[in-house]
Amino acid sequence: MTDTDDGLRERARGVVRAHPDSQRTFAERIGLDATKLSKSLTGTRRFTPAELTRIAEICHVTVNWLINGGDDVETVAAAPQRSARADATKPERYQQILDAAWELIAERGYHAVRVADVAQAAGTSAATIHYYFPGRDDLLTETLRYSVKQAFDRQVAELHSIDDAHARLLRLVELQLPSPGLLRREWSIWLQVWNESALRPELRVLHSDSYTRWHDTIARTIRQGQQQGVFTDTDAEDLTMSLTALIDGLGIQVLTDRRGRSVQRMRKALHDYIDREIVRH
Repeated sequence: MTDTDDGLRERARGVVRAHPDSQRTFAERIGLDATKLSKSLTGTRRFTPAELTRIAEICHVTVNWLINGGDDVETVAAAPQRSARADATKPERYQQILDAAWELIAERGYHAVRVADVAQAAGTSAATIHYYFPGRDDLLTETLRYSVKQAFDRQVAELHSIDDAHARLLRLVELQLPSPGLLRREWSIWLQVWNESALRPELRVLHSDSYTRWHDTIARTIRQGQQQGVFTDTDAEDLTMSLTALIDGLGIQVLTDRRGRSVQRMRKALHDYIDREIVRH
């Protein structure tokens, strides 16, 4: 076990103790039995990336903080900005509303979702929704922030122990595929934000900031691979622009069910591109 592992366990123990649920109930919420949670907290078992992501979500912290001790510590992925409203009073209620809004927008589309729909799904009133989200547009803005935080937490949890840049880049690709379930719903949110940003300039700053962080994560990994001697010396920004554009284009084709496009074919095309254009032979 490393110093990082020791710090992670200490911080995990702290948030578990501070949480109002019993340790057994907390374990169930992150998909573990109580014995496995105890082993992870004492160091005889390591948390999986999915468990770390779930702990961060339930306890309103980031995976970066759990692993490295700070939200702003430089890590394998570029950290997103935090939402001021996420720190409001009653964070559990805020999160409940945000979860409901996120699911509805991803499944139905932003313009088909009413505040009353979110209130019903969250089991609360429209007035409570407006307390946290004064206008309906705030729902879209915060669902984007939420998607970015989720992606960042997964990236840190999955990648912090992968030192090989080639393996890390392939894992980043895997985390960006619009596979059925969570990732496909995230893609739905992104597609809607792209559309709204093209029509509404006020959304472009948030979109640009979020997308820049994804771009920077890829570029950082490519530069690391060049330092390790496993990637070509082609300009990292140029490679990142081409790779992210390919991911975007293929992802949209898969999401819109273009004939002949699938997650499997997208994965192969991206792996082929990386092997052909980025990996040093």
